Amino acid sequence: MTIFRVPDPINEPISSYAKGTKERAELEVALKELKFLQKDIPSVIGGKEFMSGKKVEISCPHNHKQILGTYYEVTETEVKEAIASCLDAYQAWSQTPWEHRAAIFLKAADLLAGPYRAEMNAATMLAHSKNIFQSEIDAVCELVDFFRFNARYMQEIYQNQPGSAPQIWDRTDHRPLEGFVFAVTPFNFVSISGNLAAAPAMLGNVVLWKPSETASYTSHLIMKIFQEAGLPDGVINMVLGDGPTVGNIALTDKNLAGIHFTGSTATFQKMWKTVGENISNYRAYPRIVGETGGKNFIIAHHSANEDELVTAMIRGAFEFQGQKCSAASRCYIPSSFEDSVKKKLVAQISELKMGDPEDYFNFVNAVIDERAFKKISGFIDYAKQDSSCEILVGGEYDDTEGYFIRPTVVVTTDAHCKLIEEEIFGPVLTIYFYEDDKFEETLSLLDSTSPYALTGAVFAIDRNAAILAEKRLRHAAGNFYINDKPTGAVVGQQPFGGGRGSGTNDKAGGIQNMLRWVSPRSIKENFVPPRNYKYPFMS
Repeated sequence: MTIFRVPDPINEPISSYAKGTKERAELEVALKELKFLQKDIPSVIGGKEFMSGKKVEISCPHNHKQILGTYYEVTETEVKEAIASCLDAYQAWSQTPWEHRAAIFLKAADLLAGPYRAEMNAATMLAHSKNIFQSEIDAVCELVDFFRFNARYMQEIYQNQPGSAPQIWDRTDHRPLEGFVFAVTPFNFVSISGNLAAAPAMLGNVVLWKPSETASYTSHLIMKIFQEAGLPDGVINMVLGDGPTVGNIALTDKNLAGIHFTGSTATFQKMWKTVGENISNYRAYPRIVGETGGKNFIIAHHSANEDELVTAMIRGAFEFQGQKCSAASRCYIPSSFEDSVKKKLVAQISELKMGDPEDYFNFVNAVIDERAFKKISGFIDYAKQDSSCEILVGGEYDDTEGYFIRPTVVVTTDAHCKLIEEEIFGPVLTIYFYEDDKFEETLSLLDSTSPYALTGAVFAIDRNAAILAEKRLRHAAGNFYINDKPTGAVVGQQPFGGGRGSGTNDKAGGIQNMLRWVSPRSIKENFVPPRNYKYPFMS
């Protein structure tokens, strides 16, 4: 037998898509093809396509008239068939040599980075309203990184073996979980959607995958890549449609072995409660891994560089319309910066162009759907009515052609304003100006204001201020940044996840997450077993 080593992973380079480049030309061809294809998007169970039940149209968030296709909502019958398909595939898949499991996902990475790159980016731009840079770093580069780095983490897990005493050989069998893993994935990152299904599967688990309805279009393409890479039928079963229809069956099935979730805090808490209510019914205690909400912060010390701060605020808050789990949502800035920071924000945000992602000059595109549009615009309306709030820039929204909301900055004098405390998940940034000499008190205020603890950033040239913030905010963010925006975690560099109300902090993009999908078995072999029950002290 040979001990294999996967290729050393490196982060997938980001293509420029500059005018005149090969990748730009390939992308534009893919965009034209997909816009007029109108796909029927099936669920995939046991390798077979299911297109029955209620049909739901898929349109571009930035253009209601542009119909991309339809998907079909599964019924309880299909969900039960998908779970059965998982369990049927378990025995063979769990015993497939690890290097062959790795090879499938390494091939998926190369397919995505190569022949499917233009199609995946085009699909993400159209169905998620991401500009090409946001699509490239997410739907291609990060998902490729997940596949490649997770293969290396899997190798490291299997190679992590214990020491042994004389005449004894101790070893660890890193088994997959018994049963199926329920992967529930969001709309905002295609990479998260693919990784939440793939990571447990790579380690020999079988997966029931329920993507967000608004991610059906790109999830179908991920599933297509898995199949082309050679993933056996039934290892990952993708079911589309209503969350409660799928969840009520999956979460109460005795074979539920784990949950891999990214989404809202309320949904995750409800799922956890359901598991608790059914805990005596399961074959084993399910592993629960979740990344949920955030109220991510930027705090500036009076030694900070203003231009660096303003750039981080704009990029951190408004890239992909603020629909990132990590997006900056609240800022604490010294009063001495107030006039100049306001002026710079107004000037630069007023320059941001908004519209169709096919127009490469647009920095901002549409939010994902009507529900998000109404929620975010509701916060803006609240700010317009609240006497403690002033809309510095933005505040306009229009859903006539698409779900467009202007990047909005609100200044509040109330440190516990609704916009400071509650998750918005859209292009709204709220600023609280504090007195320069109250940096330490403001750190405490920041730490105690939000129930979340996902990402955060401190801007300070004064090293002692940065050290103080790092210490005082130790539990306020699972991903903490010094003089950088609180978004843009890279697989293998900044494993991602947060604590408190933001999730279980199991770090996607790191070995920590992969360890959650194995159940270690300790094996002890004695080469020279004793032949008499008596110990020396008994002589």
